[in-house]
Amino acid sequence: MFVDLSTIGLVWPEFILILIAAWIYVGGTLAPGRTTWNVLAWSTYLVVFLVMLKNERALWHDVAAGLVAINGPLIVDYLGQVSRYGCLLLGLLITMIASRAGAERLATEVSGTIMMLVAGLMLVCRANELVFLFVALELISVPTYVLLFLGRADRASGEATVKYFFLSLIASAMLLYGMSTLYGVADGTTVISGTAEVPGIRGALDRLPAGHTSLFLIGWVMVVCGLGFKIAAVPFHFYAPDVYEGTTNINAGLLAVAPKVAGILALIRLVLAVVPADAAWGWPLMWVLAMLTMTWGNVCALWQQNLRRLMAFSSVAHAGYMLIGFTVALVAPAAGGVGATLLYLTVYALAGLGVFAALAYLSDERHEVDGVAELAGLARSHPWVAGALAFCLFSLAGIPPLAGFWGKLALFTGAVRVVLAGDGGVSSWLLVLAVTGVLNAVIAAAYYLRVIGVMYFTAPVTRVAAPGGMGAMLGTLACTLLVLVLSVWPGLAFRMADAADPLLRQARPAVVAAWRMEASAAFAHDGDLAGRWQKGGD
Repeated sequence: MFVDLSTIGLVWPEFILILIAAWIYVGGTLAPGRTTWNVLAWSTYLVVFLVMLKNERALWHDVAAGLVAINGPLIVDYLGQVSRYGCLLLGLLITMIASRAGAERLATEVSGTIMMLVAGLMLVCRANELVFLFVALELISVPTYVLLFLGRADRASGEATVKYFFLSLIASAMLLYGMSTLYGVADGTTVISGTAEVPGIRGALDRLPAGHTSLFLIGWVMVVCGLGFKIAAVPFHFYAPDVYEGTTNINAGLLAVAPKVAGILALIRLVLAVVPADAAWGWPLMWVLAMLTMTWGNVCALWQQNLRRLMAFSSVAHAGYMLIGFTVALVAPAAGGVGATLLYLTVYALAGLGVFAALAYLSDERHEVDGVAELAGLARSHPWVAGALAFCLFSLAGIPPLAGFWGKLALFTGAVRVVLAGDGGVSSWLLVLAVTGVLNAVIAAAYYLRVIGVMYFTAPVTRVAAPGGMGAMLGTLACTLLVLVLSVWPGLAFRMADAADPLLRQARPAVVAAWRMEASAAFAHDGDLAGRWQKGGD
């Protein structure tokens, strides 16, 4: 593994976000002012987004052609590129929602902390080394602790913060121990996907004696357990309902989206890259996790009266749906399981964040809207908020032809595709998984429709003031609009998700390269593709 100026140059957007976050921290202390620093945060996301688009046009052409570059602890591919832009958009939306009216004394802390978290998300997108991946995940966890602490000054919030902090430390320790085991078993390499010159973990594992397989399995299970906490998969989900209920709607939205995005991307990068294709033990674990997670989450959500607890169990259930894609990917890499998971993750992130943005708009510092009954008659008092909230809930429920339906369809059809291929006993297990997923979608529709029914068909008890401010309103509208775009043009979303699937890239196959940004001999071949990308392989 090497780290040089070219490696640092690949992560300049992340460095800019961290530097601006530090500036906001210090400047906000010296010159408090909510509007000024919020505008700076918004502007930073937009400027970084536009500059990335301008400076990475050639890189986009390369990754779109299926080429993969490995530079030290970083990997440059289509998945990483698309995910980084998505994380920037996510950061802009969360910052927008968090800049609601009030909370002036927390403006700089919140904006800067969210920016740090987004930088961690973007680093996860390109992580190709165990230590680098762990540090990137911790760069997400630490800001999350801070945001939970700043959220509310009451006993419930303090309890939620402490619970999440200590359980997250346990999960991080388990993840680190798992990575250490993989490091030891893989003959001392920390590179996830390697080249001919620098073999990765998969290459080292292929040369292992048969007796070392059990030790590798222990390390892999510990890694899955550590990342299972990030995505709130059963049985690592037990913190979610209490933490969601004890914090603010804004923080609950962040918890529902950011750690799950990081966990799913880390699973793609690490788990799928190191598990041997012929391993008979990989898919059964994912199958069990998917079954338990989506069923437990949906069943527990049925009787919840607190909106944040309901959405917490809903988040658990959606993690189970995504694990269907991982099960399919481990059984049949060419079936598009990872692409389906990425599509579903995108829809879930936007729709879930839209729900919490609407709830944040209806709340203020004195009172958080958290009961289902508080939404009674919302369609009469605030029709556009009720419409946006209903649209996002319908999408999460998978009602056709909304984006959530296309996401669920991609996951279920991936499993059915393997079944139709007739892979012996494995196909029957995947058929059970697909049928269970459909039944769970029906259960989920019941509690989502219950909330929508309260908004539209129940007389209001008290009028909701909706003091959430312009930022929360814009965030709600933006999330709803993006879900609408994915609903209207699902083909575009399908194509982008399949293009980002690293397993499908391997099947094409892709070129793995050791790449340099600086002007070197590799760039001197008249700028052609063969000159810039040096072939290699694990």
